[in-house]
Amino acid sequence: MPAMAKLLIVEDDESVRTLAARALERAGHTIDIAADGAQGLSLIQAARGGYDLVVSDIRMPEMDGIEMAIAAAALFPSMKIMLMTGYADQRERAEELNGIILDVVQKPFTLAEIRSRVERALICFA
Repeated sequence: MPAMAKLLIVEDDESVRTLAARALERAGHTIDIAADGAQGLSLIQAARGGYDLVVSDIRMPEMDGIEMAIAAAALFPSMKIMLMTGYADQRERAEELNGIILDVVQKPFTLAEIRSRVERALICFA
């Protein structure tokens, strides 16, 4: 069981954001949330890249998860990022970012699934 981690969840859909945050808080992690990529990036900058893992939706208004991941990785190359999407075409875009993106979680997901994927990302890439 990995130690408590500091996570950032970036998701424009409030119900999904709440679901993921609740699941991960229950697993003992500290959670910050952002409603879009621009907000996510500013939290990452404010924390000086100090998140153990960023979990972001891909498709969002203003700045999508892939743009945010590229910008975050440019600033903080060791940043760990996991994406979520319900769209196959978005998934393909994410797969081009090997080395930046650890995992792409298919939506919709269960609480247990998001928890186990996050735990795996934290353990495998610690």
